[in-house]
Amino acid sequence: MTAQQTRPRPRLPLPSLSVSRLRTEVLAGLVVALALIPEAISFSIIAGVDPRIGLFASFTMAVSIAFLGGRPAMISAATGAMALVVAPLAREHGVDHLLAATILAGLFQVVLGLAGVAKLMRFVPPSVMTGFVNALAILIFLAQVPHFAGEGWPVYALIAAGLAIIFVLPRLTTAVPAPLVAIIVLTGVTVASGLAVPTVGDMGKLPESMPVPLLPDVPLTWETLKVIAPYSATLALVGLMESLMTAKLVDDITETRSAKGREARGQGWANIITGFFGGMASCAMIGQTMINVRSGARTRLSTFLAGAFLLVLVVALGDVVAVIPMAALVAVMIFVSIATMDWHSIAPATLRRMPWTETAIMVVTVAVVVATHNLAIGVIVGVLASTALFARGVAHLSGVTSVLDPEGGVRVYSVRGDLFFASSNELTAEFDYTEEGVDRVVVDLSRAHMWDSSAVAALDHAVDKFAKHGITAEITGLNIPSEELHKDLSGNLSAAH
Repeated sequence: MTAQQTRPRPRLPLPSLSVSRLRTEVLAGLVVALALIPEAISFSIIAGVDPRIGLFASFTMAVSIAFLGGRPAMISAATGAMALVVAPLAREHGVDHLLAATILAGLFQVVLGLAGVAKLMRFVPPSVMTGFVNALAILIFLAQVPHFAGEGWPVYALIAAGLAIIFVLPRLTTAVPAPLVAIIVLTGVTVASGLAVPTVGDMGKLPESMPVPLLPDVPLTWETLKVIAPYSATLALVGLMESLMTAKLVDDITETRSAKGREARGQGWANIITGFFGGMASCAMIGQTMINVRSGARTRLSTFLAGAFLLVLVVALGDVVAVIPMAALVAVMIFVSIATMDWHSIAPATLRRMPWTETAIMVVTVAVVVATHNLAIGVIVGVLASTALFARGVAHLSGVTSVLDPEGGVRVYSVRGDLFFASSNELTAEFDYTEEGVDRVVVDLSRAHMWDSSAVAALDHAVDKFAKHGITAEITGLNIPSEELHKDLSGNLSAAH
């Protein structure tokens, strides 16, 4: 066995659990739990189900992914994108079909994780990632607008006071997360003064009992599978897209690496568990993840505690949680929105230096995400736009120069660049097929590389056109991969091309 075969796989660096680290993880988990409650209730309403479905999902997902996931400190719970996908299913077929779809989506995610879908993240360009981050910041802010628009000056004042605490307190001390202090202070002020402002309790009824294992009450038939499979497939893809993009974002912020394959599989197993405990399909929750990371959390403990605290808060301390003003949580989320935005990417100096294509891809990604409220769709469109612009640019990187043999009769064409479907047509247009006094041409490809059948077909077409005019064409200088491709396909593509 070789040394390479026995080399151990690199492990993720884990911060030591000192007293200060433990305090940071515990407090970060508490802040996240408080922020999860109104979001989970809101997403339950979007999905058209009882608030308990979203709250139980957030609990089981966070606790499960803390053990099963591949990205420490990342928060997974009920999300808006997943709620939008399952809303028609819940409306037309009921909660049990929703739970069955959640379990099947988890199975799909496990299979995709085993198939290596996480490796596709390497094809997401930086400009798309920047657009993803900026769109995320915009969506987080827009999601808060309904909670304060038209609510009057007391709500505006509370939000302003909360933001002031969050931004100023870290300059004085970092012993306690500023968002947690803001929530406690604003809750104390509203309770003591009797201010009539929207509270968490106004969002919906909180559960009074623990979630218990159950089996969805659906018939185990092909008809059921045909109903839930399309929803499950969409849930699996959307969930993995958002989760893997969030993991990559946390990697960049914390300057650590995560196991993307394990994260993909972990999302699947966690959704299976969630479905059996009466929760809706979930994935990484980007806003709450940013709260966790910005609060200093770096381990799985904060993720586990976020779920555990959530259940304790809504079941055992529901009456206390219900009086928290929504303005306090809105202030926290606005802070997250501001902190998430990549302000450098939209600075005038950066825009002047950046190639217009990368700026365009970023803008397209942001526009699609904001228009659809779906991060996965925006990323897909951004990647497609980036691919199209890349192909357009590469197509113009190939070129042809030629020289005539001093003794006459032979023209040598020197081809450079990458030859594939986008550049092959331009290649054949560079040859002169009717040049007088030339009875032989040499096409030198020593500075070029053929990538696909289109390049081979273009060369075959050029050779045929030369032959029709009585000119013999010779292909030389092929590198080994190009030569093998040419040998396998040359002469066999005319019918297809």
